[in-house]
Parts: sequence; structure tokens; C-alpha cells
Amino acid sequence: MTIDRDGLADFLRRSRDRVRPQDVGLPVGTRRRTPGLRREEIAQLAAMSVDYYIRLEQGRGPQPSPEMLAALARALRLSDDERDHLHLLAGRRPPAGRISGDHVSPGLLHLLDQLPTTPVQVLGDLGDVLAQNAMAEALLGGVCTVSEHGRNVVWRWFTDPAQRTAYPADEHDHYSRLHVADLRAAAGRRVGDPAVTRLVERLRKASEEFSGLWELHEVAVRRASRMRIVHPLIGPVDLDCQVLFAPEGDQRVVLHTPPVGSDTAERLALLKVVGTGQFSTPR
Repeated sequence: MTIDRDGLADFLRRSRDRVRPQDVGLPVGTRRRTPGLRREEIAQLAAMSVDYYIRLEQGRGPQPSPEMLAALARALRLSDDERDHLHLLAGRRPPAGRISGDHVSPGLLHLLDQLPTTPVQVLGDLGDVLAQNAMAEALLGGVCTVSEHGRNVVWRWFTDPAQRTAYPADEHDHYSRLHVADLRAAAGRRVGDPAVTRLVERLRKASEEFSGLWELHEVAVRRASRMRIVHPLIGPVDLDCQVLFAPEGDQRVVLHTPPVGSDTAERLALLKVVGTGQFSTPR
């Protein structure tokens, strides 16, 4: 398939113009020339460089990868039909198979924006972070949304030691088993899926710990749980993690809420002030 650079550039510009700042949790401001988002805001929402996005809108960028297109579709709040059109313009086949896949519906994205004081993420069933609001980014950190496995919480847990520093050391084994058991459950639902095979094979090669736990064949879908985060700005916070499943079953909304009787709400309020300013300040 051949990329339609002019058509892609035009569709990106017009789609960007249709997204209002308030749709993505950004202040409207008084110095906007158009009702839509700025190029740098779309680039930030899609976790790509501003220069890369500008080149796409100017019809002179490289052919975007499927992961890059999925990130752009989320940032631009595209419908399923618009997402497929974006892929075709970029010379890529639209996502096949399950209805939702990596595409987060505009309704779920709207839900994230309506919970400005609650950290909320949308995860795929393999552990990919598909979307998160500003509070979740401030609490849990940003993730790469375009490189293969770079946004996957299981991959990062077992291959990047820095990911574990936010969790008490005596709980690392517990979280390791939770990650593997949940991934094993997803693999059982998606037998023969090359995405599952590729992720598991890479994990087994990269981590002896993962490989050993995988051999145990423990299975447990992760639902409600209690966790503790050691945050560099607000210190240790306890959180109740409530998991809501999308109708298709391959996406889940994870809400991190304060336990009753804890001081987590006050700490999150402080984090909203000191930790999300860069995301919410217009450029």
C-alpha cells in the first residue's frame, strides 16, 4: 500500500482543528487562533516529537508505524471509521481482529478527562498503557506510546529496574507474580495471537525471573487490589485500584482512588498542583 502524504497531512490538520482543548483536559486560554489544538499539544498527547508531527502535517514525514498511527488516533479522538481512514492514508492496513484493540473509544477518553483529581489509565489486556490522564502521568510517570512493548507495564517491570523504584522492595515479588498471572490469563484467551507470542518470547529471553514465573502457569485476572507508590514529590501513598472492563473485554479502565481513612486524597491534591502543571499549561 502507498502512503498518501497530501491526504494524510490534510486529514491530520482538519482532525486537529476539530479537537477542542477542553475535550482533552486542557484550558482554553485566550490566545488561541483556532478552536482546535496546537501541533505541539497533539504531539505531546501522542508522545512523539513536535518536529515529527509537524513534518507529517506538512506532507514530508516518513511513513508512520502502526503504533504511531494508534497513538495519533487516540490523541485526535478519532472514531473507528476515522482511525481506519488514517491507517489507509498512511499506507497501512487498518487494525484487524477484535473491535477495540489498541483504539480507545472517544467515550473512554472523555471519562479520563472528567476525572481530573483521580489517576486513571486505560490498559490493554496484555498490559499496554493505551491512554492515561494527567494525574496518572504525574503519579505513575509517562510511558512511550509508539515503540513496541515500550508502553507495556509487564515488559517494563521485568526489563527496566527503574520501574520498581516506585514500589516497596518487599512487594516486588508480589507484583511480579501478579503481572505474570494476568498475562497468562490473557494469553489463554488469545491462543495463537502473534502479539502474545512475540511479547512472551521477548520477555523470556530478557528476564530469567519472568521465565521462571511463566513456568509456574499461575493464572489470575487482575481486578481490584491495594497498592503502595513511593512518589518522589509526595512520598508514599496507598491506593485502591478498581478495574473496570470494557464490553469487548480486551481493555480495562484502572482507577487509583484513596483508601477510606487515609491521607492519600490530600497527597494527590498536592500532586495535582506540583506534578501536572507542565501537562496542563498552554503553550
